[in-house]
Amino acid sequence: MNVHVIFYSMYGHVWRMAEAVAEGAKEVKGANVKLFQVPETLPDDVLKKMNAFEAKKQFAHVSVATVDDLSSADAIIFGTPTRFGNMCAQMKSFIDATGGLWMKGALIGKVGSVFASTATQHGGQESTILSFHITLLHQGMVIVGLPYSEARQMNISEVSGGSPYGATTIAGGDGSRLPSENELQMARFQGRHVAGIAKKLSAV
Repeated sequence: MNVHVIFYSMYGHVWRMAEAVAEGAKEVKGANVKLFQVPETLPDDVLKKMNAFEAKKQFAHVSVATVDDLSSADAIIFGTPTRFGNMCAQMKSFIDATGGLWMKGALIGKVGSVFASTATQHGGQESTILSFHITLLHQGMVIVGLPYSEARQMNISEVSGGSPYGATTIAGGDGSRLPSENELQMARFQGRHVAGIAKKLSAV
């Protein structure tokens, strides 16, 4: 059973969440988990001006995804930062290249899930995940979120992301806030939960 975690990260926040998601998925017996990043669309000089060029070296070792990496998976967990309440342009560009898979129905019945990050506490975390779900539905995927059995999403003793739609983190306006342990644990739960459902479906 192949579980692919496919993300875009500019400063490393979504990458850290993606690693936690992958850790959780690996806990499910029989899960073959792979981590991928989507292709960068910005030139290096622009990334340098955005102070992202050095940050991206942290996860430069992560393989770059192709659309074939979608069709070979049983479950796909996408991670994206938020741009004005939607997925980022890099992830959208990657998703827009899947028309051939849609024509063949290659993703129908596969499990799909989404996690995200925002700069602020109410910066579009839920709208980003929910709008991403529309694409997954068009591809015929089975959407899995973050059920309330993961009680950490109800934690109000600290600033934290997380909703029934998926794990999230808050990066801060200057990107200085890294994912908290509460957020990372929700990401691990999501990975484990998605892989578990994919395993059950593969046995049907």
